[in-house]
Amino acid sequence: MTARERDVTATPSRATPPQPCTPFAPGEHCRTAPGDPSAPPSGTSPQHASSSAGRTATVRTGRPGTAPTAVRDVLALLALPLVAALVVPAAFAGGGTRRWFGGRAEGLRAEAQAAKDAAAAAFYELDTAQRELRISIETITAVDDSPAARRVLADFEALGRRIDEVSHRYIEAVDAHDLDRVDLEASVASRARADLVAAKDELGRVKQELDRFGESLGPLLGKAETQLARIAPAVERARQALLAASNALDGTRTSGLRADDLAARLAALAPELTKLNQGAGQHGAAGTLERAERVTREAEAVRVEAARLPERAAEIDHRLVSLRTRAQALTTRAGQVDPVLSELRRRFAAACWQDLQQVPEQAAQAVRQAEQKLRDAQTARDAQRWADAASLLSTVRALLNTTDEAVSAAGDRLTRLNAVQKDPQQEIERTRFAIRDAQRLAMSGRSTPDPRHARPLDDAVARLDRAVATLEGRHPDYWHFLTETEAVRQTVARVVGQIREERGAGH
Repeated sequence: MTARERDVTATPSRATPPQPCTPFAPGEHCRTAPGDPSAPPSGTSPQHASSSAGRTATVRTGRPGTAPTAVRDVLALLALPLVAALVVPAAFAGGGTRRWFGGRAEGLRAEAQAAKDAAAAAFYELDTAQRELRISIETITAVDDSPAARRVLADFEALGRRIDEVSHRYIEAVDAHDLDRVDLEASVASRARADLVAAKDELGRVKQELDRFGESLGPLLGKAETQLARIAPAVERARQALLAASNALDGTRTSGLRADDLAARLAALAPELTKLNQGAGQHGAAGTLERAERVTREAEAVRVEAARLPERAAEIDHRLVSLRTRAQALTTRAGQVDPVLSELRRRFAAACWQDLQQVPEQAAQAVRQAEQKLRDAQTARDAQRWADAASLLSTVRALLNTTDEAVSAAGDRLTRLNAVQKDPQQEIERTRFAIRDAQRLAMSGRSTPDPRHARPLDDAVARLDRAVATLEGRHPDYWHFLTETEAVRQTVARVVGQIREERGAGH
C-alpha cells in the first residue's frame, strides 16, 4: 500500500455536502454549492472543474459520501504502474516498430552487413586486377606468338573461368539474403554472414592466384613492352612522312605541275595507314613495324620527288635542248666521214679501212632515230609523264654516244695510220719498253723468273717481232701492226698486275 493510500484509509470519515460529478461518475449532474471553496474560478471549463473536484475529494475525507470516491481514487493509483510499464518502452524505442527484445538479431544483422561490404570490396579488387592483367596479356599476345605466349594466354583464360565461378557464387550469396528485412531472424542473419564470409575468402584466394600469375609474366611482358615501345614512334614517323609527302605534293601542284604518278603512289599508301591505325593488336608487332618502316620509306620517296619535281622538269627541258643540239652536230660530223674514207682507200690497204665502210650510213640512221626519240620525249614532257620523258632521253643519249664513237673512229684511224706510216719505230719502242719493264719486275729479288711470268713475256716478245715483220713489203698492213702492238701491251700489263698482286699477298 502506497503512502497516499495509507493516508486515505487512516483519516476519520466526516459528513460532507453533495459533491460535484467526478471522472468516475460522468452521468451525474454537476453542481457546486455557493461559497464552496472547491468551486472552480470563473471562466473555468467543466472538464477542468471536474478534475479539480475529484482531486479535492481525495484529500478532504471524513465527510458523509466520501467512501465511494476514495475507493475509485485508490483504484486509479493502483493502475498507474501498469500504464507506465506499457508506455515507457515505446517512449525509449523512439516510436519505432522493431521489437524491444531484438538485440541479438540486430547484432547479427550488422555483422552480416559488414561481411557483405567486405565481400563487395573483395569482388571489386578481383575485377580490377583481372582488367589490368588482361591489358598485360593483350600486350604480350600482340607482340609474341611463341609457344610460351600461347601458354600464358591459355592459363589466363583458365583463370578467367575460375573467376567467373567464384563471382557467380558471390552474387548468389548476395541475392539469397535480404538483410534489410524488418523481421530478419537471427538464424537467417547468421547464415547470411557465413555465406558472405565464405564468398569473400574465396574471392581473396582467387585474387592471390591472379597476383601470382601476373608476377610470372615479368619477362614476357618486359620483352613485349620493349617492342611496343618501338611501334609507337615508328607509326608516328610514318604518319609524319605521309603528311610531309602530301604537303610537298600540294606545293608542286601550285606551280602548275600535276604529278599524277606521285599522287597515285601516295594514294596507294592510304590502306597501309589504315592498318597502322588499327594497331599491333590486330596485325601483330612485327608486321606493324615492317609496315610502318615501308610506309615511311615510300612516303619519303614521294616527298623527295615532289619537292624535286620543278627542278626535274627544268632539267628535262635542258636535256631536250642539249640532245637536240648534239644530234644536229652529229649530222654534220657524219657528213665528214666520206672524205676520210676516201683518203683511207687511196693511201692504205683495204684491211686498214674496210670495217669503216658502213659508218656514214649507220651514223645517219642513228641520228634519225635519236631525233624521233627526242620528239617522243617532248610529248611525254608536255604530258608531264616525267619517267617516260627521262627514259626516252636516256635512249637518245645512248644512240648519240654510239654514233659519236663511230664517226670519231674514222678520223682517229686516219690519224694513227698517218703516224705509224711516218715513223713505225716509235710504236715499236713503246711496246719494247713495256716488255723490258715487266721483265725487270719479274726478276726483282729472284735469280730465275717464275715460269708463270716468264712464258707470257717471252710470247709477247715473239709476237712483237712478227708484227714488225709485217711492215716489210710494198703495201704493209699498218692497222694490223697497230692492233698487234696494242694486244702485246695489254698482255704485258696483265703479267705486271699479277706479279704485284702476288707479292702484295706475301707469296
